[in-house]
Formats: sequence, structure tokens, C-alpha cells
Amino acid sequence: MMRGKREYWQNWAENLSAQPESFHYPQTIEEVQQIIDSCRIRGKTLKVVGASHSFSAVAKPDEEALSLEEMRGLIAVDRSLMEATFWAGTYLYEAAPLLASANMAFENMGDIQEQTIGGAISTGTHGTGKYLASLSNQVVAWTWVDGNGQIRHHRREDDDLSKALSISLGLLGVLVKVTIRTVPLYSLAVTTEKKSFTQAKAAWTNALEAHRHIEWFYFPGVETVQVKSMNMIPLAKQNFRSKSLEFIKDGVIETVGFKLMSEMVRVKPRLSRKVTKFAAATIPTGSKDGYYYEMFPSNRLVKFTECEYAIPLVDFEACMEEMHDFLKAHPFYVHFPIECRVSAGEDAFLSPTQGVDVAYLAFHMYKGMDNGPYFKWVDTLMKKYRGRPHFGKLNTLTSNDTKKLYPHLEHFHAVRRQCDPQGIFLTDYMKGLL
Repeated sequence: MMRGKREYWQNWAENLSAQPESFHYPQTIEEVQQIIDSCRIRGKTLKVVGASHSFSAVAKPDEEALSLEEMRGLIAVDRSLMEATFWAGTYLYEAAPLLASANMAFENMGDIQEQTIGGAISTGTHGTGKYLASLSNQVVAWTWVDGNGQIRHHRREDDDLSKALSISLGLLGVLVKVTIRTVPLYSLAVTTEKKSFTQAKAAWTNALEAHRHIEWFYFPGVETVQVKSMNMIPLAKQNFRSKSLEFIKDGVIETVGFKLMSEMVRVKPRLSRKVTKFAAATIPTGSKDGYYYEMFPSNRLVKFTECEYAIPLVDFEACMEEMHDFLKAHPFYVHFPIECRVSAGEDAFLSPTQGVDVAYLAFHMYKGMDNGPYFKWVDTLMKKYRGRPHFGKLNTLTSNDTKKLYPHLEHFHAVRRQCDPQGIFLTDYMKGLL
């Protein structure tokens, strides 16, 4: 049964909080309809909060909040089409093993699996791989309840509704079911190496083609890059020894060691460069293999705030060169590495790729530390390289910025107004953004 009670809301990074008037937990699509009808009649806004893993206020509720916690699981599979339908509240860490039980898999995943499928799709969650796009791009059909309380279903076509639904930020309605295009279950071999910045940059172009997935962790202003590559191998599950070593690395080294170093930097920010050099010198290298959903995720046990930008892939090397030169001479109080990934372009109206192959650069700051100077510099640099921020990460976008960066914004608004004529899903943050 749905509940409507007052609850405190906070996102994962704990940089945002709210106390909506009501918090709803529907168990059926009919209950979702009732909640939306009630909000429309009373003139209230409604926000689906997902797993609250966004750093921006994209999931922050103003008046009423809705969680799909009670609407989770695999609904159906079509092996002939290699498609699977999920309830949108299903967490990614639940979805991948469910697919595996049917010998199916997500084509690609990000390095976090705590999000709901609905939230990850709505915000454009992505992994890495030159020829692979975001999770949103793997959706072939959507079922949602629009602002009129109507159940809608749409199968992907080359049309405006598909391009608006693909990354919708929750503005077209409450997404209740999604059908995913899958691939046969696969395993990955992961190799982690430590290279100098010069070596990593020289190998970049070839690495993009040589590996299904490629990722950098660049330590700000330090001559060290951790290079992570992943490639398909014959089906194999991660063995016990590998899992045990990973548990020690994540549970002991990161949770205890890195958190301790982070606290030292928070108390004495001037230690940041020394800590960065130490972290760069001691980063683990090696290899492991297992099912893809065992290899993609990383346990993020030390909390932080984050901004992330997509820049044209052709500009990546020049951007990194400029960034490296600046950070060597002008260090910020930051010790987290910069995460660099790649993605194929896609046609969603609100995709940061805007149809162009991109490099995603993610910048992190330890929880409790002032990210202002660092993120301001990042924002200025990213504008020079035509960067578009990830909507789920911290950004300084205004409606004027959004109009300039997203040439099809009016097409998106036309679909939004048709799906939500009263603006039930337009929170204050969304109004300022769009």
C-alpha cells in the first residue's frame, strides 16, 4: 500500500537535503497514477528520488517525493529479441545478476551500481568505451505515467519522443518500466597499470582501439596515471581469491587508509600535494577477471562531491596537456584522481554528447572540503573545450547556458509540455536549469 508521510531526504554525498511534505512508496502503477492525480489537483510538484546518488539537485524534492523502492525486479525476457523488461525501481546491482540468470547482460555499465535503473537512465549514467554509449541508449521501450495521470508506452524510434525519453531527468513523468536491449552474458579481463603522463598520452589513441573499455585515473599535477583496460574473455566467474583481495583492497586500504589520508587533508589542506604523490606512488596494479558485473563496479566507500564534463573526444589530449601543465604549477587542495572515460555519441536531446564521441572527465573533492575554487577552475577550462556537464553531477548551468549547449532544447520542451502540461515534475532546480 502506498504511504504518504513526511520524511527527511538526503543524497548519497550528503551535500543536499530536503524535507518534502509527503514521501510516497507506491507498489503498483495504479498507485502511481493516484499520487500524480492528487499532486495535479492540489497543485503540488512531485520528484522521483531514485537512489539519491546524484550530486546535483536533479533528484531533490521540493513538495512531494516518490520512491520506487517497492517496484523492483525483472518482469520479462524475450530471448528471440534479446530484450529484458524491468521495473524502474530495480537497483543496478540487482538487475545485472537477474539478467545473468537468463544468460543476458547489459552492453555496458558505469562504475557505480547503487543507482536504480530508472534514475540511471533518466540522468545519462555511462561507463567507458569508444564504441559504447550510455545506459539510456540501451533502452528500447519505456512505460511511464505522465503528468495527466495517463499510462504511456513508447518503443524507440527515430522520433522526438524517443529522443526526449532517452535522458529525461524525470520531467516527462514517472518511469515505471523499461525494456533494455541486451547482449549475451560475458566476462571481462581487467588490467591496471601505472604509467607516466607522457607514456599514457602517447599510448592513448592506440589504447582506444585496442581495448573494449579504457579508463584513466590522473593524479592532479603528478606525473602518474593509473590506466585501466577491460576486454571480453570466455565466460568465467570471479574466483574466491580475487574477491578476497578485492575485499581487502576496498575494505581496508580504501575505507581505512584512504579515508584516514582524506581526513588529514581535510584538517590540513596543505598536505594535499604530498598525499596525492603518495597515493600515486602506491596505487595498485595487476589483473583480474570475472563476470562483467563483477568487474565494472568500484566500491566508493569514501564520500565526495563531484562534477563531470563531456568534451569532444578529439580534444581530449590537448585538454589533458593544458590541465597537467596548469596543475603542476598551481596545485589545488585536492587529492582525488581525475577519472577519464570515453563514450560514443548519442541522439538524446539532453545527452551531453550531442551526437559526438566524447571524453568524460570527472573531478572529485572529499566530503567536507571546499570544492569552490577547484570546481570553478574546472568549469572555466571545460567551457574552453566545449564541455557539457553531466546533469547528475554538480554544475553551474543556467537556463541561458542550457539553451546554448543543447540546440534541440525546444524540441525537448515541446514533448515535456505535452506530457506534463501543469509542470508537476518541474521543481525549482529544474526551472532554473531549463
